[in-house]
Amino acid sequence: MIIGYARVSTQDQNSRLQRDALKKAGCEQVFEERVTGTKRERPELQACLRTLRDGDTLVVWKLDRLARSLKDLVELIHELDARSVGFRSLTEAIDTASAGGKLVFHIFGALAEFEHSLIRERTLAGLVSARARGRKGGRRPVMSAADVHKAVAMLADPEITKTEVAKHFGVSRVTLNASLEREGLAKAVNLPKLSSC
Repeated sequence: MIIGYARVSTQDQNSRLQRDALKKAGCEQVFEERVTGTKRERPELQACLRTLRDGDTLVVWKLDRLARSLKDLVELIHELDARSVGFRSLTEAIDTASAGGKLVFHIFGALAEFEHSLIRERTLAGLVSARARGRKGGRRPVMSAADVHKAVAMLADPEITKTEVAKHFGVSRVTLNASLEREGLAKAVNLPKLSSC
């Protein structure tokens, strides 16, 4: 059975062009979706994939109608191949039933792996460079070192509580305590009077 999948990004777009091309390609059933390609949840695509059986062929008008990224596309085609389901893209003239079509997807797979390796390599290089400049990974602290020192000065007043100081800086008591700890000033203000709310 030849099954088609069509997707348009917004309610304004018309899927007639895709639907007509899929019918002309011999699709006996066409699943249509009106959702942006960046969304993970695509119920019609999931229904289409559940319908496909051994020996069937999935046909799309264009590759970008099917997957959100090259990596997603390669994974989906490998999944179809493992289920003995063929794949055709009309615009790109790709057919995994042919040797040329299989070669294209092996190249796509290699490119997706290469892209993944490049991203990983750049991320690691960036982290090494940041560490060399004295920066640590993770989020920037909510309270700056200057804010923490101001908080310590405020907490020197026995009338002011940690809750009041935290509220003044727009943070929770937990964040205030963590900031004091980070700057090595937790013991300086950890007096019995300050442990009250």
